[in-house]
Amino acid sequence: QDQLQQKIICPGPVTCLTASPNGLYILAGVAESIYLWEVSNGNLLAILNRHYQDLTCLCFTDDSSHFLSGAKDCLALVWNLYNVLQAEPSQIPDPRHVWSRHSLPITDLCCGFGGPLARAATASLDQTAKLWEISSGELLLSVLFDVGIMAVTLDLSEYHMFCGGMDGSIFQVDLCAWPVQRDRTFQTERENGKIFKGHRNQVTCLSVSTDGSLLLSGSHDETVRLWDIQSKQCLKTMNHKGPVTNAFIVLAPANMFNPDGKPSVPLPKFSRHLHGTESSDEPGTEGVTLRLGLHQQEPGQSYLEKAERMYSQMHSTREKNLMGDHEHLTIQVSELEEEVSNLRKINKDLFDFSTRIITKPAK
Repeated sequence: QDQLQQKIICPGPVTCLTASPNGLYILAGVAESIYLWEVSNGNLLAILNRHYQDLTCLCFTDDSSHFLSGAKDCLALVWNLYNVLQAEPSQIPDPRHVWSRHSLPITDLCCGFGGPLARAATASLDQTAKLWEISSGELLLSVLFDVGIMAVTLDLSEYHMFCGGMDGSIFQVDLCAWPVQRDRTFQTERENGKIFKGHRNQVTCLSVSTDGSLLLSGSHDETVRLWDIQSKQCLKTMNHKGPVTNAFIVLAPANMFNPDGKPSVPLPKFSRHLHGTESSDEPGTEGVTLRLGLHQQEPGQSYLEKAERMYSQMHSTREKNLMGDHEHLTIQVSELEEEVSNLRKINKDLFDFSTRIITKPAK
């Protein structure tokens, strides 16, 4: 029988939750606020209040540099994580983009690959799914359906966008269709061969396998279905005892079936108070401390040394998973090189600023 590893009390009911791909940060939607925690020590780094109604979905870009938020206020916001971490505790940072083209609540978000150059998809009860460019904030595509859309996802190559409807249908939208149209209507009777039919209630979540051949879907009809994308046939149905709210495909870690496998780094309790303010949480929790920007106040190891130590502890099992040792090492090296590039830019900006101050003629 599964045992509870740890229970973390949040400031209120959590409506959506996501972790950064690099494993360093956790985002949670509580009412209309976004809470940002640092995983290694449980510090609450920021509370963002730019939505006007409850949060419905959150997601990170694949490089953890940006994150997106959607809410019942019909807005989807794009945030730069670095700007959020640099902001003073007393001020709320501005989002990089505010997408306000939906007319009803946002129900789901999905982000493709490419970091800040990626494309993102949004779904809404207004019966549309939209595709955006994160770098410019431009709307690339808007598809109108005859039902409200509850879930959206992209395949790895971003040839197709899959949209789950309130009636249980799953629609496949070709992103490379010709002629290119910014506003498109999905005509069910004409595109019948691009619909997955089987669910009897609204589709709540979608996920595509890494090879682009399988689609996983969850629904309020208390089932999870695995589909063959090419033939649109249901390969497997898994029944549950209640509505399915989330399901996704992940690469299995090496120790998944090891009965003695336990997390090597226990999570600290997440603070309810912003970092740097008075807190009633118990101090002294052990863990690796990683700080950026204004939160880097303690001497000792450099950020890169701490990041390398954190990666080795949190992702030790990755080296044996399906990606293989070489691919894992390549990814880790590229992530560290990106951190080095960011730190060099910060150092150059500080040097230029100091030079201007020093060489400024006295009045």
